[in-house]
Amino acid sequence: MPEDCKPKPCCAPSAETKASAGTCCPSAVEPARELKRINTGSTKGMKRLPGGAFLMGTDLDMGFPEDGEGPVREVTLDPFFIDVCVVTNRQYKEFTKATGYRTDAERYGWSYVFHNQLPAKHAHRLVNDTVMGLEWWCKVDGACWRRPEGPGSNIKKRMDYPAIHISWNDAQAYAEWAGKRLPTEAEWEYAARGGMVQKIFPWGDELTPGGKHLSNTWQGEFPIHDNAEDGFAGPCPVKTYPPNGYGLYCITGNVWEWCWDWFCPTFHLNGPRSNPTGPPTGERKMMKGGSFLCHDSYCNRYRITARTSNTIDSSTGNLGFRCVRDL
Repeated sequence: MPEDCKPKPCCAPSAETKASAGTCCPSAVEPARELKRINTGSTKGMKRLPGGAFLMGTDLDMGFPEDGEGPVREVTLDPFFIDVCVVTNRQYKEFTKATGYRTDAERYGWSYVFHNQLPAKHAHRLVNDTVMGLEWWCKVDGACWRRPEGPGSNIKKRMDYPAIHISWNDAQAYAEWAGKRLPTEAEWEYAARGGMVQKIFPWGDELTPGGKHLSNTWQGEFPIHDNAEDGFAGPCPVKTYPPNGYGLYCITGNVWEWCWDWFCPTFHLNGPRSNPTGPPTGERKMMKGGSFLCHDSYCNRYRITARTSNTIDSSTGNLGFRCVRDL
């Protein structure tokens, strides 16, 4: 993929960056396959969305042209169920206990942690390496969904927080076990809009209407200091902020969410308009929604139409997912 079509690494450094940091495991290659419609999983904790036609994308000049957010086009979807929240540590623990599954981060032996998530007095012994030029991303041995900040950390008091350090492979494995699947980009965007038309955020066009924070993003000077005006300088519990019009929580901000589609900045220009599933093959999978690290000065991808991508085995401390299920 051309360099100008890759996301800013504040979003989530990829396995391509992992390779440069010394991993012995190259980025995995996902074979081409069609999305399978799945309707066997439980619908507990999900909302049924009616589908139909909606306006996808944007013509506003607010994002990155190379991401391919526009133009606005009418897309039609079948009805589907979607998780009210991203998958939590409690849910992911149930999955791994039932299956013995080990995440990519656990198999690699490390994952990326943002520098301000590490305890200052222990950072020197936890950080194995950093990404050159992006030193806020730290390679931490032992970091994974069970130990979000590496050795010494745990999720005992974070069972209702998003499961993080989750690769696309890991998310896909969970979805298959649960009798669900990952949402397409079109399904995700339709759900995030909550029934509103062409709004920037799930609640409207202002990031903080009346000075009120409605999502978990970065406040302060990125990447030096997050003053946590929204109450959090890291991930927050999955039901922290009010839901959107469809009853979905934290669908922008907090953690990035994996989608089914391969990323391409141009495929949608002439692609299908009915239940689109993205290109048949690719190098990187779609991520939507932004995270607690998004800030207007560097990465303003907390908007509904914002899009970026990562390799299927990449994992970071701001990357999770939610599932959908067909009727």
